[in-house]
Amino acid sequence: MIEFRDVSVRYGPEALFEHASFKINAGERVGIVGPNGSGKSTLFKLILGELSPDVGEVLTEGAPRIGFVRQHLEPDSPEQTLLQYCLEGIPGFERTERAIARLEEALATERDPAAKARMLRELGEAHTRFEQMGGYSIEARVKESLGGLGYATEDFGRPFAAFSGGWRMRAELSRVLASKPGLLLLDEPSNYLDLPAVEWLQRFLRGFEGTLVLISHDRYLLRAITQITVEVDGGTVTRYNGPLDTYLRDREIRYQQLLQAKANQDRRREQLERFIERFRAKATKAAQAQSREKQLERLEEIRLPARSRSAGYLRLPKAPHAGAEIVRLEDAAYTYPGSDRPIFEHLDLRVMNGDKIAIVGYNGMGKTTLLRVLAGVRAPTRGKAVFGYHVAPGYQSQDLAETMDPDSTVFAVAKAAAGTLPEKELRNRLGGFGFDADDCAKRVKVLSGGEKIRLAFLRLFLNPPNFLLLDEPTTHLDLEGRERLQQAVRDYDGTVVLVSHDVEFVRGTAENILEISRKGIRRFHGGYDYYQEKLAQEAPEAERAPAPEAAQKVSSKDLRRQRAQERAAKAPEIKRLRRRVAEAEAAIAALEAEQAALTASLGDGTLDAQGLADAGKRLRAIQFDLGKRSLDWEEAATALEALENA
Repeated sequence: MIEFRDVSVRYGPEALFEHASFKINAGERVGIVGPNGSGKSTLFKLILGELSPDVGEVLTEGAPRIGFVRQHLEPDSPEQTLLQYCLEGIPGFERTERAIARLEEALATERDPAAKARMLRELGEAHTRFEQMGGYSIEARVKESLGGLGYATEDFGRPFAAFSGGWRMRAELSRVLASKPGLLLLDEPSNYLDLPAVEWLQRFLRGFEGTLVLISHDRYLLRAITQITVEVDGGTVTRYNGPLDTYLRDREIRYQQLLQAKANQDRRREQLERFIERFRAKATKAAQAQSREKQLERLEEIRLPARSRSAGYLRLPKAPHAGAEIVRLEDAAYTYPGSDRPIFEHLDLRVMNGDKIAIVGYNGMGKTTLLRVLAGVRAPTRGKAVFGYHVAPGYQSQDLAETMDPDSTVFAVAKAAAGTLPEKELRNRLGGFGFDADDCAKRVKVLSGGEKIRLAFLRLFLNPPNFLLLDEPTTHLDLEGRERLQQAVRDYDGTVVLVSHDVEFVRGTAENILEISRKGIRRFHGGYDYYQEKLAQEAPEAERAPAPEAAQKVSSKDLRRQRAQERAAKAPEIKRLRRRVAEAEAAIAALEAEQAALTASLGDGTLDAQGLADAGKRLRAIQFDLGKRSLDWEEAATALEALENA
């Protein structure tokens, strides 16, 4: 479907990548990986035609409809509603709909037969285009998917700008899905999503039919979704025919091979340079020296992946001594000034020395607020927070990387936080966080997102805390950065409370889960997988009646009778839901048949101007009814499935 042929892209004198040649075949699910700044997003710009290669060509077979989910989502205007955003972002939808409305209005007053015939022809063509893009069902599909993603009907008319980043991403995915793309391009779609939304996203992508190309550092998504891995690193683009774990294994083998090849090349280069230097001035050896010079010029430099330049292990310093209890919340509540609705209340919580806790829940439920209260950044508005003996909190906020002076150098930022630490030790610490001598001279404003995060962490650990509080620490970190940070947090001998949307990071670090939901705050004394198991068990357990204190042994006959009674009790509701599902399916089938008939009549030339206008109005009414019926069907079918499987 997409072929890169000997593609090179340069920014000034620097080559982003050179001689890239690879294919993405129709139906493949491809993960694009590599360090920040290596050129992953540039591949998308080349596919979308937003950028032309300096050398080579990018071929796209068959002109597929492309759905592109961007990292930064903004409304076209402050007044644009959620539904308008989803509909207007679909290529050609709004333009074609306006053309149909304009032609229908003009036909009603046109008297010239020739002009009328031309308009009828244009209107028929517009209706055909609209039908081919699924225009008569787009609004229904968008509303259906928005409803399935958790939006209430009243949200459709709310300004898109009023939604948080995670909810905007869901709307963007809904928009892209409704356009039925043949090729779906996703650039870091899980950024700023909460954990439940990431779980939803992977389920959504697993059901996508078409070709999928995903740029991501999220190991959970890559493992769950992709089958092919393309690495962009060190100026090269390499396709690995396998999912993430196959890539990680093969990459390590390839890296070791490159290291050996580079070592051999460096030895050969040194031998040639030594021969040239020794015999260049001797007449009897001049020809041989010139031959060696040509050999030296022909040596093509072996470029190691960028990972080798920042492979320093992320070592967190030993946590200073603290008491057994780190922090205790007693009947704590927090309410923002001017609000009468508490973010949380009546919370009793103890964090003990050595605990590693992840706070999970939907965006907007108060995860960051609770983290700030635990860090001592905010005080409870009711109740109290009591810190233990010699507790030294180290709070890493989401925006800490943005608080650094953009004109300062990396070394200056580190030096300002280092106090009396000797310069040699400071440079060792910088190296441990992946900053070499050249990186130390860079200004903050030219750093990538991942480099800023690493520098922010370095500042935090220059004065070692014993109580780490991390708010989305993996955002903008690449695969290796996340792996190193995960290992460092796991090995850290202090106490950690974190908020993260990275499932693998939470799974690999947290030993307790603190869930924030509409039900309140609950603690699960186990890791993320244990938490997921408990959630899966809760629904059927909640429906079971509590066993009597002195339960007698139940015979098989009594058990069969009990099950029969349960089935009989559920039968009326199951019957009602089945009838509701059947009625919705019948209504949807009838509406789709009417839609198909009307669409066919638009293109066969049998309708006059008034007939075309009436058909267009009826098609829009069908579109609305289909959306309503589809939502009704989904609600009834979901309830029926839950009841039958209980």
